[in-house]
Amino acid sequence: MNIKVVRGNPTPEELAAALAVVRARAAAAETAPPGAPSARAAWSDPSRLAARRLPQPGPAAWARTYWPGA
Repeated sequence: MNIKVVRGNPTPEELAAALAVVRARAAAAETAPPGAPSARAAWSDPSRLAARRLPQPGPAAWARTYWPGA
């Protein structure tokens, strides 16, 4: 694994911390069971948005609308 610093001048401690994160993520990806959804797939799953309750029409529905400039 090669890591190249393109900008900045990190200290050895900062570089070690970044490398530890990269290696931990790589190790977690290797130990995940086959077919398990990745964190990115879970984040982009549209069903996570559907879990929220959408505003319903009613007497106070105007309070949940967006009025630019207000």
